[in-house]
Amino acid sequence: MLSVGFRALFKREVLRFVRRPKNTFMPPAITNVLYFAVFGVILGGRIEEPVDGIGYILFLIPGLVVLGVISNAFENASFSIFHGRWNEYIHETLTSPLSYVEMVVAYVAASAVRGLIVGVIVAVIGALFVPVTVEHAVFLVVTMVVIAALFAGFGIIGGLIARDFDDLTVMNQFILRPLVFFGAVFYSLTMLEPVWQAVSLLNPMVYMVDSVRYGLLGYSDMFAVTPASVGEFAPLLSLGVLVVLTAGVLTLDVYLFKIGYGLTD
Repeated sequence: MLSVGFRALFKREVLRFVRRPKNTFMPPAITNVLYFAVFGVILGGRIEEPVDGIGYILFLIPGLVVLGVISNAFENASFSIFHGRWNEYIHETLTSPLSYVEMVVAYVAASAVRGLIVGVIVAVIGALFVPVTVEHAVFLVVTMVVIAALFAGFGIIGGLIARDFDDLTVMNQFILRPLVFFGAVFYSLTMLEPVWQAVSLLNPMVYMVDSVRYGLLGYSDMFAVTPASVGEFAPLLSLGVLVVLTAGVLTLDVYLFKIGYGLTD
């Protein structure tokens, strides 16, 4: 059973972004309307169906959903932790009768909720441009939750190591977003030369975008660019790796809270 303190911390973190929709939900909504209008309608109309009979706008949706989820989950967690450090009210949380696990899970869960809400908003906007059907609903939901929790966990680390607000901007805008843009959001890996396919497979975002695309559309680039013995199980293998990585990041978060890294400076 969840403790009163955990519920209170989780509620505080959720209300912090729910009460300011113009700052948390409107920007990604407007940005993705532009993405779909420019890349999907204007440019997409000049692009033949990129792969497997999937229209270009439909092909874009999974990648833009991932971009929205990870950016907002990371931003929420990193800003919440850093803002608490900056204004020194995080000390009240640290001295509360909560375990370090409860603290971390509350921050991660609230940030993941924000990321998932933005992901749903992006998917709904995409559905206004083109009909969308979900091929593997359970796989999609599990993957989305794991990705949101993973980057919320990374956001906690970012909030602990940041020294000013500019550091948070650099992490989100100049590290996460470029990795996603080169993660096969706007193109299929099958369009690349073999050498660039191999290079792309070094980008972890490729597997996240591909997993969401598989859950939503039933298509995976991994079926075509990896050996048949691996490609057949690629989505499940990607999800398994993401689960393990998420568990590792959350464990690190708890450890950093326990030793007070960045919290008692």
